[in-house]
Amino acid sequence: MRLWHIDLIDVLPRQQLLGQWRELCCIASNIKKNNTPNHLLVNKILDFSWLHFKSYCVNVIDEMKKRGYKVCEEKLWKNKFGVDDIEGTMYKQYIYEEWHNQRYLKQCLYNLQEKYDCGGVSDEEWQKISKKFHYLLD
Repeated sequence: MRLWHIDLIDVLPRQQLLGQWRELCCIASNIKKNNTPNHLLVNKILDFSWLHFKSYCVNVIDEMKKRGYKVCEEKLWKNKFGVDDIEGTMYKQYIYEEWHNQRYLKQCLYNLQEKYDCGGVSDEEWQKISKKFHYLLD
């Protein structure tokens, strides 16, 4: 379980973007039930305001819609948190600034590069990533 670096959302391969949606729903469900996501790679979301998670979710939802996916936002907001959706609210300014830094971006890039090397990411998907982040890749 991971939250991909926010700058990767617009170039995430299809499988990783859809997986991110599932993970966001799982994180939200775990927080509602247990007050924690209970996973080593995402527990640090508790170190930030709730607005960061909402903002991150909005970015993922927006990208999914941009790619033509139908997203049931209620699945995340109402069913998981007991709140209405956040459309029209400016949450995009809050995104894990201290966590989603250059170091974390590189970690995520290398994770995706390994998936590419093993055949889990297509050439076309990898080209989008490497074009955007060529300055960080070997």
